[in-house]
Amino acid sequence: MTTNRPVRIGLLWHSANSGNLGVGALTEANLALLRREVAALGLVAEFVIIGFKDPWPDYVTGADVSVVKLSTRTMLSPAGYWRELSGLDCIFDIGGGDSWADIYGWKRFGFLWLTKVLAAWRTVPLVFSPQTIGPFTRAPYLALASFAMRRATHIVVRDPLSRDVAAMMVPGKAIVEAVDVAFALPFDQAAQATDGVTQVGINVSGLLFNKGYGGDNAFGLEADYAALMRTLVAELVARSDVKVFLFTHVVAPDLPMDDDGPVADSLAADFPSVERVANFASPSAAKSFISGMDFVVSGRMHACIAAYSSGVPVVPVAYSRKFSGLFEGVLGYPHAVPVTGLSTEGALAHILNAFANRHKLAAEIEIGNRKVAAALDRYRAVIRDLLQDVAK
Repeated sequence: MTTNRPVRIGLLWHSANSGNLGVGALTEANLALLRREVAALGLVAEFVIIGFKDPWPDYVTGADVSVVKLSTRTMLSPAGYWRELSGLDCIFDIGGGDSWADIYGWKRFGFLWLTKVLAAWRTVPLVFSPQTIGPFTRAPYLALASFAMRRATHIVVRDPLSRDVAAMMVPGKAIVEAVDVAFALPFDQAAQATDGVTQVGINVSGLLFNKGYGGDNAFGLEADYAALMRTLVAELVARSDVKVFLFTHVVAPDLPMDDDGPVADSLAADFPSVERVANFASPSAAKSFISGMDFVVSGRMHACIAAYSSGVPVVPVAYSRKFSGLFEGVLGYPHAVPVTGLSTEGALAHILNAFANRHKLAAEIEIGNRKVAAALDRYRAVIRDLLQDVAK
């Protein structure tokens, strides 16, 4: 298949430079998936990353990539987003992974909703790339979200619960269940230790350690997360055959309650034998490091995905249904610390039991990654269908 000009593909609600490497991982991975299908179809493409402005250098780059930063001004100006739409052949909208919901308030929802509706008015085909749908628990949000979803060309979700929510919101519309695109994030396999020392990577979520943005345990965790992480590090560093690495996955100086860095620094000061890993330059760099670990514990979902997809036994510490929807619902991997159901002592015992049985977890992951490959193939089929249509 050939076309006389490059196909211009919008990557909506992605980020070229987010300090949250989970959002960046979605962008790097989705771009890799799209580039692969573009090449397979014999096309040439230009990619336009469209999302909120972040104060970091771009780490998603390339001769085929440009970036549009959204703001209230660019949304309202005819010379802003509206004009940008006129040059796009199609849009893949990932919604920041889990922002297509009513839990983040009207402002964020309003931005996400308006970008979709304006694309429909411009008759630009829009795909919901694999993401969490909902929750939508209030009538105005639900009605508006359903209105926008009915106008999408394809809807792809990343877990069974999102599939059910989407089917309820837009009955009769085909819903494709795939998996989080971050499983396809490119990385370089790191060498694992050969000196008999077990390398354990721990990503302590600043958001959970600080009990949420308001410091009031808004996520309702039954275990005391800060005490759990501190005790876990203490247990592991006491073992002569274990080396602990503390790494970050969200760097957010402007949101100190969400920033993993200060928490990692504090724990490293309290436990001098641990290694505080320098902040990563990109999501792929983070995954490359994680791939060299023997065991990982993380409260950030995309750090967990980086471990799982590179074959590393991992214990996610869950704070929302997106964890259970993915690891239990899609992968049949029952090793996450749940939001409720385990005390702090019970959660610690759960993690240490998983550590002791990490070879069993690795075998489960090997099987699970076959399910991931099949799920990603379903999304690739959607990409091919749309690109074949827009390239005609």
